[in-house]
Amino acid sequence: MSDEEIKTLNRPQAARTAPLGSPGTPATTQPAWLGPVLIVGIVLAALNLRPAITSLGALFEETREGLGMSGTVAGLITSVPALCFAVFGVTAPRLSRRFGPAAVVCAGMAAVAAGLLIRPFATNAAGFLAASALSLAGIALTNVLLPVIVKRWFPDRVGTMTGLYSMALAAGTSLAAAATVPLTSALGGSWRTGLLIWAVLAVAAVLPWLPIAAAGRREKAAAPSGVRPDAGPRIVRSRTAWALACYFGLQATGAYVTMGWLPQIFRDAGVSASTAGVLLAVTMVMGVPLAFVIPGLAGRMRNQGAIAATLGLFGFLGYAGLYFAPAAGAWAWALLLGVSNCAFPLVITLIGLRAKSPAGVVKLSAFAQSVGYLISIPGPLVIGTLYQHTGGWDLPLALMAGLLIPQIALGVLAGRDRTIEDECGMRD
Repeated sequence: MSDEEIKTLNRPQAARTAPLGSPGTPATTQPAWLGPVLIVGIVLAALNLRPAITSLGALFEETREGLGMSGTVAGLITSVPALCFAVFGVTAPRLSRRFGPAAVVCAGMAAVAAGLLIRPFATNAAGFLAASALSLAGIALTNVLLPVIVKRWFPDRVGTMTGLYSMALAAGTSLAAAATVPLTSALGGSWRTGLLIWAVLAVAAVLPWLPIAAAGRREKAAAPSGVRPDAGPRIVRSRTAWALACYFGLQATGAYVTMGWLPQIFRDAGVSASTAGVLLAVTMVMGVPLAFVIPGLAGRMRNQGAIAATLGLFGFLGYAGLYFAPAAGAWAWALLLGVSNCAFPLVITLIGLRAKSPAGVVKLSAFAQSVGYLISIPGPLVIGTLYQHTGGWDLPLALMAGLLIPQIALGVLAGRDRTIEDECGMRD
């Protein structure tokens, strides 16, 4: 982070878009410590947006046996993340208007930590599912509101800051997937301990948000009593919002299918289990540097459709390679799909760029992510069903390649230089 970016953060409020409390409150000068603490808070929050899921994936067989889960319950748990992201994400705009986005992110991080602390001590599947849902609810709220925080405090650094937290998110995802099993073995081999260790990172993420949320409450209390936050545009009237939501859903479908089925595709082609795991790690690790580069590039462009099309073409090449020569070019296909899956940081950047106001961003973020995650729920299940009934990967891979066609088209539509306020006839 450059000195100029830090100065942008610490600039008096009048020089920025809106205060940390509610949109519409009067400008006030913020303390000098707030900018750096916000950077730390955003990075720590992003690091915690996926370990609750990927750490469980690494120990899922041990967890299932330890709690005596049936196959049906185990299948339900694998579907819960996307469902929670959709259901709880819808509540973020209302909570943000009521309490301010920083306070809601703080509460979200506290929910993540509480769920991760509780679930290793669950004695049955129901308790484990409830604790997991608590963590996922906190993740859902933070998913929606981090773009809002970035838009409000970094209005001229949307791409850079989105890249920073997208990179942290990718790093947290990869770290939990790669380190959970070795850490579990080093700490005695219990799956309960292996899941519990990630609560430490979540507790650490709560700490910087406590003073940030307190600053937001003070600003909110200082606002004139007659000021009401702008409710933002009527999001369902925006074609761009729908394009973003559907693009989000299709890229999430591809990402979930990759995370859930890529190792099995390689193993069925004759690749060893250990190598298949490494190949998945390569695919995921690709997201770390690209998650920083792509948002920064997108933020400097007026139209981001070309990036969406390029990422889709990488996906075509990856799926084609898996179809025709899965083992022979395994490393190349893993790299290509890793690039293609970087549609996630692109769509998060577009959420910040396609709305003018923080109120618009929170509406757009909640709408795009909630609708998008709902769209993504059937994908891994459909792919698994096709694989089971056909006995191979030809049809599933053809379907995934085919879904890239509407994904590219929607990405081009979402990348056009327009805002939801303009489309809905709303003022800033």
